Amino acid sequence: MSTRENGAVRTRRLPTWLVVTIAGLFGLFYAYVVWSAVALLVQQATGALGLNGLGWFVYILPIVFPLIAFGVAFAIGARRTAGEFAIVLLAGLTVSAAFWLAIVGYGTTSYGLYGS
Repeated sequence: MSTRENGAVRTRRLPTWLVVTIAGLFGLFYAYVVWSAVALLVQQATGALGLNGLGWFVYILPIVFPLIAFGVAFAIGARRTAGEFAIVLLAGLTVSAAFWLAIVGYGTTSYGLYGS
């Protein structure tokens, strides 16, 4: 019995151009989160106190996290319908935004990140 007979083969439900369009639109929002994180890192690193090792680690995390979240969301949603794909990418963007807010809040209240 082949995999085609029992229905185990899964075909792509969306055309490639639609996957690229949806991923591209959401990718712009993910890129904005990454760009904001880079701007915050530069602002804090060039500030009066500078950053120590922990500060660099904490402020690099919000740069890397949205990239990973986009990759995971894309892998989960690419073979689903257009609405499901958009919802999965939106969920990843929401988690990235919540992580961004957590880092901003932590950086505001923790003085252990600054100074060398």
